[in-house]
Amino acid sequence: MKQQQQQQQLPGLDLQALADWLPGAVEGAGTGLGATLIAGGKSNLTYALSDGDKEWILRRPPLGHVLATAHDMAREYRIISALADTGVPVPRAYAFCEDQQVLGAPFYLMERVEGTPYRRADELNALGPERTRAISERLVDVLVTLHSVDPRQIGLDDFGRPDGYLERQVHRWKKQLDASFTRELPAANELHRQLAAAVPPQSRSGIVHGDFRLDNILIDAADRPRAVLDWEMATLGDPLCDLALMLTYHRLGSAAVTDVANAEGFSSEAQIIERYAARSDRDLSNFGFYLGLAAYKLAAIVEGIHYRHVHGQTVGAGFDNIGESIHPLLQAGLDALKGGN
Repeated sequence: MKQQQQQQQLPGLDLQALADWLPGAVEGAGTGLGATLIAGGKSNLTYALSDGDKEWILRRPPLGHVLATAHDMAREYRIISALADTGVPVPRAYAFCEDQQVLGAPFYLMERVEGTPYRRADELNALGPERTRAISERLVDVLVTLHSVDPRQIGLDDFGRPDGYLERQVHRWKKQLDASFTRELPAANELHRQLAAAVPPQSRSGIVHGDFRLDNILIDAADRPRAVLDWEMATLGDPLCDLALMLTYHRLGSAAVTDVANAEGFSSEAQIIERYAARSDRDLSNFGFYLGLAAYKLAAIVEGIHYRHVHGQTVGAGFDNIGESIHPLLQAGLDALKGGN
């Protein structure tokens, strides 16, 4: 009865079907499964899964409206597997299932890592400014480490098409935004026009996480990064896009997404850029374009969430006002292109 109740309470997760599949995929796994929803609605659904002895994290796509190329479980599983022996902290990958008869969508299991995904400034303020500064500096260091990995050396040389990456990003996020259309957004049209006309030569290709920010990293009790999560948009391309997107989240400073940059002691934007530049050899002279592109990308993601909320396809609370955050994002993108930084 308890298992049946859990199944009813967890959309997208059929515990009985999962129990039938699990022992053949993970050695030593039991069948008396319990699960809880960790995150749902905005992006991929994430569950904590246990057989009473062992624990895993299960990731699957969201319910309902799923954009083409988004929420690709196979790619996410592949990249965390490939990064296991690099200096980039990632969870151990256990098993991938492409049989949609099990849960109605592809999914994978990974290690459950202990740590905190800091999302709020008040969470960091509780640690004090010195610890907050250390966390923000290590955040940058992890990004530099990721961007220094040679994809060829870990079997990811075919993980993306780095040539022409920036042009394709401008096109891709226009396509994603159009696919989630619910209303007129003139500023989005203008930002796209300016981006398409100002694509710079891209920096040396490398691994791009695609959504790098502090609450996608588990920080342990010693304030060290233990695991980078949410690799669903990872590819090969221009890594400066990761830095720009992280800073765009910080500029937005919204509690609806993350406002960690408002915490006392958190590195300023200038300090983050300086630390990144000092530890990498990438040219940041055209960084205004990257910030504009980051704002446009984040706006498209927000509009996708807004679309799913409007159509009743989100799981969890907190989405009532998500659509309003697109307007300052679009303006920030236009300002970045105008000012160059």
